[in-house]
Amino acid sequence: MAQLNSFDITSTIDLQEVDNGLNQARKEVGQRYDFKGARADIDYDRAESTITLVADDNMKIEALWEIVQTRLIRRNVPVKNFKAGDIQHAGGSTVRRVITLQQGIPTEAAKEIVKFLKDKKLKKVQAAIMADQVRVSAPAKDELQEAMGLLRAHDFGVALQFGNYR
Repeated sequence: MAQLNSFDITSTIDLQEVDNGLNQARKEVGQRYDFKGARADIDYDRAESTITLVADDNMKIEALWEIVQTRLIRRNVPVKNFKAGDIQHAGGSTVRRVITLQQGIPTEAAKEIVKFLKDKKLKKVQAAIMADQVRVSAPAKDELQEAMGLLRAHDFGVALQFGNYR
């Protein structure tokens, strides 16, 4: 029987890079003229995988989120894996927004990836969900390369990384 080749699809975030990007964002907020004298806080809870933004009004919280996204993108952190919550009113006439970090591929997205590969009808390509990742296997490496290309071209709502290619 022919040997099966495979690769894993994961979706991870380097938490140290997130921390570094948020430190850069805090530094930029401290230097920006439009935030002088205004409240603008960025809190990162690594254990809960959340970022909490607090600002004076909706306009400032949107600007704060843009600064955070810019700094994370510059550090090659996939911002697709950040789910921004609604803006809520907080005490002291401030507003708050909680952003959650998505580590791993959610079950719905994994099912969508498996269905997507089956619908493409690639020869002998099999996809299996394994916890928070998806393993794709096939007898020929060319078929795996084609599957990777199709997956890169489609948007599943999370950033995909391909690894463990053998």
